[in-house]
Amino acid sequence: MDVTSDRAELVELLGRYADIADLKEFTELPWRVHTDPFTLDFSSVAGIPPMTASLSEYTEAIRAAFAPYTATHHTITGHVIDIDDDRATIHAHVRAEHWVPGEIAGEGPRCWLVVGFYDNEAVRTADGWRLSRVTLTATHQDNQHLSSAS
Repeated sequence: MDVTSDRAELVELLGRYADIADLKEFTELPWRVHTDPFTLDFSSVAGIPPMTASLSEYTEAIRAAFAPYTATHHTITGHVIDIDDDRATIHAHVRAEHWVPGEIAGEGPRCWLVVGFYDNEAVRTADGWRLSRVTLTATHQDNQHLSSAS
């Protein structure tokens, strides 16, 4: 086990995780990022309880959730990674911007901002590291009314 290599792969895994939404790449990336099924906890942002979902269910849900946004940008930094054999925990800072078109925002702000932390769990699979649990803790939000842009 090469801890340096594992750490680099886990940081890259979070980059690919951000790309799912930011590139709107819902075809291949979810399968390169997550286990199937996996657990998602966004209760601090969306108020929905933690859930375990299949990748197919998750992919359709996020495709619909991100459809209204003209652009998103997720910056994930400050990775603190603990590796224990084939399991890892990853604590990281996140700043996520979600931009809506003018016709949705009207004269108001056009960006829903979420700042907080990810506390994720990953497992080593035959295909590399995959996220088995994603937990987002929002510590600040601006323009939360844009979170349900439609």
